[in-house]
Amino acid sequence: MTATQTHCPYCALQCGMTLTPEIPRVRLEPADFPVNRGGLCAKGFSAADLLDHPDRLLTPLVRKEPGNRDSPLREASWEEAYSLIVAAIGKSRERYGNDSVGAFGGGGLTNEKAYALGKFVRVALRSSAIDYNGRFCMSSAATAANRSLGVDRGLPFPLADVAKARTVLLVGANPADAMPPSMQYLDEGRAAGAKHIVVDPRRTNTAAGAYLHLQPSPGTDLALANGLLHIALKEGLVDSAFVEERTEGFAGVRAAVNSYWPERVERITGVPEAQLRETVRLLATETPSMILTARGAEQHSNGTDTAQAWLNLALALGLVGRPFSGYGTITGQGNGQGGREHGQKADQLPGYRRLDDPAARAHVAGVWGIDPDELPMPGLSAYEMLDRLGTDGGVRVLMVLASNIAVSAPHSNHVIERLRSLDFLVVSDIFESETAALADVVLPTAQWAEEEGTMTNLEGRVLRRRRALPPPPMVKPDLTVLADLAELLGRGRFFTDDPRAVFDELRRASAGGLADYNGITWERIDAEQGVFWPCPSEDHPGTPRLFADGFPRPGGRAKFIRVEHRDAAELPDTTYPYVLTTGRNMQHYQSGTQTRRVKALTVALPEPRAEIHPDLARRHGIADGDLVELRSRRGAATLRARLSDGIRPDTVFAPFHWPGANALTNPALDPHSKMPAFKVCAVSIAPAAPEGTQIR
Repeated sequence: MTATQTHCPYCALQCGMTLTPEIPRVRLEPADFPVNRGGLCAKGFSAADLLDHPDRLLTPLVRKEPGNRDSPLREASWEEAYSLIVAAIGKSRERYGNDSVGAFGGGGLTNEKAYALGKFVRVALRSSAIDYNGRFCMSSAATAANRSLGVDRGLPFPLADVAKARTVLLVGANPADAMPPSMQYLDEGRAAGAKHIVVDPRRTNTAAGAYLHLQPSPGTDLALANGLLHIALKEGLVDSAFVEERTEGFAGVRAAVNSYWPERVERITGVPEAQLRETVRLLATETPSMILTARGAEQHSNGTDTAQAWLNLALALGLVGRPFSGYGTITGQGNGQGGREHGQKADQLPGYRRLDDPAARAHVAGVWGIDPDELPMPGLSAYEMLDRLGTDGGVRVLMVLASNIAVSAPHSNHVIERLRSLDFLVVSDIFESETAALADVVLPTAQWAEEEGTMTNLEGRVLRRRRALPPPPMVKPDLTVLADLAELLGRGRFFTDDPRAVFDELRRASAGGLADYNGITWERIDAEQGVFWPCPSEDHPGTPRLFADGFPRPGGRAKFIRVEHRDAAELPDTTYPYVLTTGRNMQHYQSGTQTRRVKALTVALPEPRAEIHPDLARRHGIADGDLVELRSRRGAATLRARLSDGIRPDTVFAPFHWPGANALTNPALDPHSKMPAFKVCAVSIAPAAPEGTQIR
């Protein structure tokens, strides 16, 4: 049988793998791709289990009693499913206007599907209502990078550069669990004498291997970063020549951090002054150095300013744009990078063009063959759109692709209520997720190994997902569904389901933009093991490393932006005395729609566990393995307790791969990025009654 080189369906590493169709199953092996170099994690090794899983959706489903979501789903033809969808769209647009119909996408969609979905909403539906789950992932770091550096690319250098850094500061990142194959670069660096510093309220597997572990109270990273810059200034460790020659706005930041003296920062964060001073000394003197942030620093109501504070520190120390050095943010979802570049976000057009920019509108409209005035203006961000579902002025008919928002959205009980209030819900997925279970129509879609397309990994490397086997007979790829629906809506001439043709159109639409793919072809991707954007022409080599010669901002300078610490949107009190923070477990991924169905992964971790310090557990009479109830102002969740002295005694950790954790989380939004405050909310904890209790 023919072996196919493709990529893992999970995180933003996009590890290379080889699939060989065999009877009775597909054989999967790791490939020697530059990112994973022959490694895979447990999720990657078991990814082929998804392809023939008995829970796989194999035919469209519709409600046995139309309009009654409590009635069971039944099998239907594509013709029936399409007719119901088109009728619902037409009725809603006629009664409530174009913006009453919208879409919610996912960071796992290929570049082609993300691009086509954004185009479908704006051209076929003529609606502004689109956003995606990447708003809950990368938006704060992306906003900070755009305003300070002029462009957002998660890592502005290849992942392999991490092995060459002498000091690496990881803030709110746990790659040992979230991206195990990436640890080979950190291990390689340590073997060569590098020192790694981890900032995390928990002693994670990543923190356990670090030279230094800073354990701040959740939500205080901004004060920590400002405090480190204060020390750098006082001790003469700022790179004054870099600041003078390559940046602007430093005076305001210098004035701001003057009040973040070490004793004050220790009181705010809980990090000892000695650790603060050693961290700054290492970053400034044990060079080259990197600062890498992730969701722990960014999923806050001040996440943009927090990411900005770490960017300010990296700029002040002269780290950015130098070999094996700089600032980066670790993208989470499989196509979290490409998914936000080409039109899924409410305010963006392909190539990172702004939807409210007349020149950008004219360029993209020209590629699409429409009048720029036909394009809607920016719509609402993800949670803002979800919060208004089914209301006057909100979306009444929603299409959801590759996202399980009933589990992954903050204040999830409220989001489920809003989904139930819709006039019509369509979900495209490979399994009947918690969101699909609420839908009027469920569409079965092709999986990662059954489709062609491109992905963009955390380095900005555009790579190819290759089809290893055909989808089941009644399963259609999302590109085909979008093209079919566009045809039924009278806009079919603008769409195709040929992924290569879609990519070539994406290249033209992105040309001249910040994320310029114009020079990237499938042939080049194959020959070069991926091509780094920006790549404006086919004779351009691509750009593995950004910022060596300047920043894509006016004057070519990076910009310092003054930011101040403020308390989290919700603080503990006598009723809810502890802080809940959420995150990943090694065995599972995102909302668990896929991994909770893989036997090897569920045997390893069958249920969610709340990580609690033994002192906190004793205070409430909780033993390891007991069921505990966590309760916030928004809801309750029951989980199994896991006692660990590696977490702060005032903090509880819960994984978000199951329903439950996000029933508790706070939807307070960052004013710049519209990121919800996933990482800090106030909770109470109590033993749960063992009988009649359900893990939620």
